[in-house]
Amino acid sequence: MRPPIFIYTDGSSRGNPGPGGYGVVLKCEGRELELSGGYACTTNNRMELLAVIRGLEAVRWENAEIRICSDSSYVVNAVNKGWIANWERKSFSKVKNPDLWQRFLTLYRKHRVTFSWIKGHAGHPENERCDALAVAAALQPGLPPDPGYEGPEQT
Repeated sequence: MRPPIFIYTDGSSRGNPGPGGYGVVLKCEGRELELSGGYACTTNNRMELLAVIRGLEAVRWENAEIRICSDSSYVVNAVNKGWIANWERKSFSKVKNPDLWQRFLTLYRKHRVTFSWIKGHAGHPENERCDALAVAAALQPGLPPDPGYEGPEQT
């Protein structure tokens, strides 16, 4: 039996849309991994969801017990309240970020995942670290475009 993996995530956008970044902290049996990245023009919700995706992509085995902690009501409620199942039944029509939600579902179904919402900017150490990683990533010069972002470009 493998130990549970804890994934903490946060996303940031400097303007919405604007330069954005994601931050992830993975913890498992005393080991820790940090991930971050950013895009020149994106949205906060895209970065919140991409943080979860990047965390799941970092898991090296299937059927892992994963506990995700996020300050994103958008992401946590989509899963915990079953919104995503409805969106999928409707082929993600009229849903923002369908590219990321479809990518998420492929990863999500490989594991046993639970989501917990945590209040952002409330002193939670891992959430604060994810926020710092996301903000730093959003502020990097020369960020690439977000390949799935479909909205007005930042001027």
